Amino acid sequence: MKKSLAIFLTLFVVLALEAKAQKEHPLKLIATTPLPDLVGDLEFFAPDLKGNRLFLCAENSKTVEVFDLLTGKRIHTIAGFGEPHDIVYLPDTDQLIVTDGGDDFGWVERVSAKTYQIVDKLKLPNAVDEAVFDPVDKYFYVESGSEEPGGKTHLVNIIDTKNFKLVGNITLPGKSSSAMAIDHAGEKLYVNNSGTSEIAVVDLRTRRVIARWPLPEAHNLNGLALDEANHRLFSATRNPPKFWVFDTNTGQIVITLACTAYNDHMIFDPVRKRIYITGTETASVIEQRDADHYENIAEVPTGYRAKTSIFVPELKRIYIALSGKPMPGTSKPGAQPAIKIYQVQP
Repeated sequence: MKKSLAIFLTLFVVLALEAKAQKEHPLKLIATTPLPDLVGDLEFFAPDLKGNRLFLCAENSKTVEVFDLLTGKRIHTIAGFGEPHDIVYLPDTDQLIVTDGGDDFGWVERVSAKTYQIVDKLKLPNAVDEAVFDPVDKYFYVESGSEEPGGKTHLVNIIDTKNFKLVGNITLPGKSSSAMAIDHAGEKLYVNNSGTSEIAVVDLRTRRVIARWPLPEAHNLNGLALDEANHRLFSATRNPPKFWVFDTNTGQIVITLACTAYNDHMIFDPVRKRIYITGTETASVIEQRDADHYENIAEVPTGYRAKTSIFVPELKRIYIALSGKPMPGTSKPGAQPAIKIYQVQP
């Protein structure tokens, strides 16, 4: 009897530990692709589900890299860029739109995903960087500097991807901004305005800022994600490394939590009610209990300066890029660039 009880208790403990481990590890590493020939920062991803491809901007290598979406194997390199940052794949035309800019130049390029050649380009103000695609009107909203001296304002340039034309711009306060998010109706644009340490809300019909939600104690705003069902906006800052939840009806802060350092990209997974934030060394996994309650349930080890990522919900995978660039203000050398593929665990 005692022996049976001991076996039962042992099995109970083992199963409990396994369940705890599974709960603490919501991301499972399934593949790593080293990229020893690349240098510096690796930026944004874009998936092509039908063609089984994944595109990645290699900013300092001046290329767009092409990978097998399932295996992570690199299959092609597209050259001819200056500093490619952000990217969107257009399945209807089998084309890519790439933002390409530095301190003294700014372009947006159209690339054939059949021939892997740059086929057209638009001149924009200097310091072209992040962007967001609106599937409603097929506009690509591209952040850049402005022509105004002193960096008092910057621009969000509006690219009509159907005709590949610049059709307007939005003026924002401050020198620069980071991540952007658009509601499903294509009516509001939310911007992490890092230049003024605030969230800017833009009416896309009038192309004007209609609200400003300040974060005076926070700097280096980066990742951004939108939960329209619960009227919540998620933001992350590097200084301090925090996750912020805003009520989009009022602009008020609902809750803040600590998160991974030197973060960049943020993903909202509405099916599992999770937010994934990628930064250096770890990815923070935050669980949404309800609209007002959140818990950091895991810090998943990823790698040095592993800050950019994309979620492909159809495959239940998160792809994370490890930069080869050293951290600012440190003497620590950069790690070997790579991409890692994680399977999202139920």
